[in-house]
Amino acid sequence: MKVHNSLRACRTAQGLTQAALAERVGVSRKTINTVENSVFMPSVGLALTLARSLGVMVEDLFTLATDEPEKP
Repeated sequence: MKVHNSLRACRTAQGLTQAALAERVGVSRKTINTVENSVFMPSVGLALTLARSLGVMVEDLFTLATDEPEKP
């Protein structure tokens, strides 16, 4: 299962550094970096906390990637 991750885009759109987001969420900057680079898949709790701290839905940050084109 592939997951598309838009955490970096959302974070930078809000003018936040990895360190600033990490402090908001209560994790290390390295954790934010590994999530953004798809090295680490966050737990449901962390994904929800990231979304809440950025004021978005979790689906705005993480979506299932598909190889098939979307149907209208």
